[in-house]
Amino acid sequence: MRKEKYHIYLSDEELKRVVVYLINLKNKLIAEGRYTDAVDELLCKVISTKKKKIQVKYI
Repeated sequence: MRKEKYHIYLSDEELKRVVVYLINLKNKLIAEGRYTDAVDELLCKVISTKKKKIQVKYI
């Protein structure tokens, strides 16, 4: 069975906030001596995303 894929569209400011949050979470996990593998993978995915301009229509 296929896993569902989700797409999220973020503005530049929102993307910056997500990256800062993930870095803070990683630092917190390191301070606690816990593994950061999942956060590292997610951080790599977020940073390496392609930027796409879309037009949002409000109804």
